[in-house]
Amino acid sequence: MKIRKKVGAIVSLALVTAMLFSACGSGSTASGSQAQSAAAASTAAKSKDNDMVIAMSESVLSLDPHNLTSTMSISANRSMYECLLTFDKDMKNIVPQLAKSYTVSDDGLVYTFTLQTGVKFTDGTDFNSEAVKANIDRCMDEKNNLKSRRYFAKVKEVKCPDANTVQITLKEPYSVFINKMTNFGIISPKAIKDGVKLNSVAVGTGPYKLKEWDQADHLIVTRNDNYWGTKPGVDSITFKVVPEAGSRIAMLQTGEADMIYPIPPEQIKTIDGTKDIKVESVPSNIVYYVTLNMSHKPFNDVKVRQAMNYAIDKDAFVKAVYGGYGDHATSPMASTTQYYSKQEEYAFNIEKAKELLKEAGYPDGFKTTIWSDNTSDSVKGMQFINQQLAQVGITAEVVPMEGATLNAKINEAKNAAESKIDMWYVNWSPSSGDADGALRSLFYSQMIPPANANTAYYSNPAVDKLLDQGLSETKPDKLTSVYAEAQKTIWNDAPWLFLGQPVVQYGIKNYVSNVYMMADGSIDCAQATLAH
Repeated sequence: MKIRKKVGAIVSLALVTAMLFSACGSGSTASGSQAQSAAAASTAAKSKDNDMVIAMSESVLSLDPHNLTSTMSISANRSMYECLLTFDKDMKNIVPQLAKSYTVSDDGLVYTFTLQTGVKFTDGTDFNSEAVKANIDRCMDEKNNLKSRRYFAKVKEVKCPDANTVQITLKEPYSVFINKMTNFGIISPKAIKDGVKLNSVAVGTGPYKLKEWDQADHLIVTRNDNYWGTKPGVDSITFKVVPEAGSRIAMLQTGEADMIYPIPPEQIKTIDGTKDIKVESVPSNIVYYVTLNMSHKPFNDVKVRQAMNYAIDKDAFVKAVYGGYGDHATSPMASTTQYYSKQEEYAFNIEKAKELLKEAGYPDGFKTTIWSDNTSDSVKGMQFINQQLAQVGITAEVVPMEGATLNAKINEAKNAAESKIDMWYVNWSPSSGDADGALRSLFYSQMIPPANANTAYYSNPAVDKLLDQGLSETKPDKLTSVYAEAQKTIWNDAPWLFLGQPVVQYGIKNYVSNVYMMADGSIDCAQATLAH
């Protein structure tokens, strides 16, 4: 990414919305009667309380802002934790949060952040430069084994010239450092020092604070009355886990939920503009795929992996899973991500798939398993993949699991030899908005579980070198070349079934304001308000 020297500079994410999702027309949701929607919006009001309920398909997996991978966990954490910098709602601009501003030295090595004043954590501790340093030290400590540790791999030292200034010096240029700061929640230094179990307890500076968390059912946050910024507009927010899509729809219709995500595409035309409901859409940087564990036979053979890609009808996938609101995946990362490079697709070709399987020694196919969470959307996706692969003799047993169970099973393996996963139907979006965020966690050889999300157990020294080179380069033309080569190599190696890129669709009541879906599929509800 480009180095930014002032807050608010535009992040060149190649978000050319006019070209997004050409397969689905305008790329926006199907609308109901505009007049009906406008009338509903002008009269709708929540009549009973000032508490908001968001029904979502997946569980929150962790409250530790330094150890997050799922967008639902990010959504919940965003209400309780803040970062030095953040993205605006379109993920185009980086704007101030806990930092007022920052500067970058000409050599790209020294980052100086000027901090907000008068900020306190929910435990009463002051936010200052020493608090930021304590958080960075926590992440850099190898024994903590935190996923955010990679953000600070190139840090040489952290200085606190005064209470309101943090100076971070790098060993070498790191082109995406500022982007990473938009995804680095700051924890109370007292909580860190006291050894608070931050996986299940939240101590941040955000507009809300944790009330209770039942991982399988809900997470509730309540207003932080001592919040330093604009005070929250609702008393509480409940993130309700509702895996079944029909149940989420019913909750929105009855008013049990004020917002739902995701929304089944086949229901969009039915509910949009009815019963004080509107359906909103956002161009996404999300890619759906299936990882193929290359440490297991037969996925260790590139011909098998390529054959499986040829066996998938991407048009049918977009129609069946997204209801047509999306497009094919044409790279390991979304077309809305900076330095995206379009690849030649694995066109649907059953004969080509069978030919490659025969060359690999599997003329009659084979049996395997495909894992995912137990949401109705994921089960539908897995069943689609199973049906497609059956055309070439591959039987992929569908194994849905509750989210926390799935996460535990994936991360229990300490190395490739111990891994039990064969295939995983999942999606990824770079919450830091950069190419490195879109690729490193998924394809870098040192990112296999439990370190991160490389569940293909993919290891290619050439890709590792390219991704490392991408971090040290600062010239856009060189970065374009580096990331294009990385995408091409990964695409040809086919560690995934490359599937699709959706438009983010969510349902929301007309009386809800200031709640946004981000391009990465996370929810920003920090300033939510309900009309009464």
